[in-house]
Amino acid sequence: MSLGSLLFTPVVKKLQERYGSRQQYQRMKNSEAARDHFTSFEIEFLAERDSFYWATVGSTGWPYVQHRGGPKGFLKVIDSQTLALADFRGNKQFISTGNLLTDNRVAMILVDYPRQARLKILGRVEVIDGEKAAPWIERVQVPGYKAVIERVFVVHMEAYDWNCPQHITPRYTAEEIRDAVHDVEEKLHSVEKENEELRQEIRELRSGQH
Repeated sequence: MSLGSLLFTPVVKKLQERYGSRQQYQRMKNSEAARDHFTSFEIEFLAERDSFYWATVGSTGWPYVQHRGGPKGFLKVIDSQTLALADFRGNKQFISTGNLLTDNRVAMILVDYPRQARLKILGRVEVIDGEKAAPWIERVQVPGYKAVIERVFVVHMEAYDWNCPQHITPRYTAEEIRDAVHDVEEKLHSVEKENEELRQEIRELRSGQH
């Protein structure tokens, strides 16, 4: 199922027609392969993420957007249509969890800021806790991460699409910056060492002239 078939409502299509993008999206829908499973490209992208945002809707009808984060790889790819993640203990508001218990639909957006790439996912979520969560907790644990896992969210993907990279401002984590400057730092250390050796030679030459 394509993401457009779920999100392009009659009103959305009329707006696309009014502003000249309807034919473009129709051509894309006709030409694209059915995105009913994650390919190796999406799986690699998902495994590298350390955060994402998802939106749920409560019984009041209001949407709620929440940030989810953890160590890189905390979002687990179970198979080509299923994701899972730990619900790490937080502020105990339980808004997303409560919303998912009354309406299990979720919209997710995952961004790779350095590469200016966005992946959108629509899915349905199982909220698993108590004794049933035990085997799942083993699958979503992140070695070395001390956060308490209260429950597990299992996301069954219904559709996904890659978003336009426009207007994504590149941003970098501290780890990414360290990796980027590592070679420069190594070169600077080498140059500093060579300079110190040259200064030492000059001092020895000068001292031998007296």
